[in-house]
Amino acid sequence: MRIVSLLPSATEIVYALGLEPVGVSHECDYPPAAADVPAVNRSRVDPEASGGEINQQVADAEASGDGVYEIDLDTLERLDPDLIVSQGICDVCAVDEVLVREAVERLDLDAAVLTTDPHSLDDVFADIRRIGDATGTSERAADLVADLRERVTAVERTVAAADERPRVAVLDWLDPVMVAGHWIPEMVELAGGAYGMADPGARSEPREFDAVREYDPEVLVAAPCGFELDQTERNRDDLLDRDGWVDLTAVRNGRVFAMDGHHYVNRPGPRLVDTLEHLAACVHPDLFDVPPSSVVRPFPGALA
Repeated sequence: MRIVSLLPSATEIVYALGLEPVGVSHECDYPPAAADVPAVNRSRVDPEASGGEINQQVADAEASGDGVYEIDLDTLERLDPDLIVSQGICDVCAVDEVLVREAVERLDLDAAVLTTDPHSLDDVFADIRRIGDATGTSERAADLVADLRERVTAVERTVAAADERPRVAVLDWLDPVMVAGHWIPEMVELAGGAYGMADPGARSEPREFDAVREYDPEVLVAAPCGFELDQTERNRDDLLDRDGWVDLTAVRNGRVFAMDGHHYVNRPGPRLVDTLEHLAACVHPDLFDVPPSSVVRPFPGALA
């Protein structure tokens, strides 16, 4: 089967099922082999810009009517896929379903379009099964989901020994500040924390920093969407310069972390369970092993 995956999480699922896509998105970089597969789309936003600049570029692209992404029609036609995996969760994060269906119709491709729209861990597990069913790998998908669920259960068992559930905030953008939603509230609860700034399954929303100050998290994780650790660290002043930053309990107690938002927190694929394990280590460091420094680091300048 000729598969084109237009979002990194789906690409990871496809490879985890023992398959190799013929086309991917420009952001698909895991496993490493994905970087050598032809990219079927392009972004109109500079991913190396600062958070505020990216936010403005996204707004400009949407205001122009062009959107953030464009599909390389010539490449898509040449690859002639049987299945295209797209998404409906966020038109800023990846090519959305509408654009994909328009391209399929324009090129008159005989391709099925499978759309993912996860907002919880169960949704991610369901997407793995759906992709497995669509690609003839249902049994392998079931085994993968069973393994992932077992790891989630292991975290829950360990957290049961915790004496407290500290207040946690996860930010998936820094300028403006956005509080992470979707699967994150659920995962923080599973990791033994309390998540009082968003409901499970709710979309990520911009928030005034005063709301973060009022909530006063005891643990704060900065994980901007699309940012690896080095880029998050380059944008640290988006938080450090805010009034009241040094007064946060998490800052005073040295419990502010930068986490790889590009590969982990904001990528709803199999490694979201890795994210859960890393979050649990941030929330309850006495119960879990220290996460790898390639994924989680103390937020630079966090100590008052």
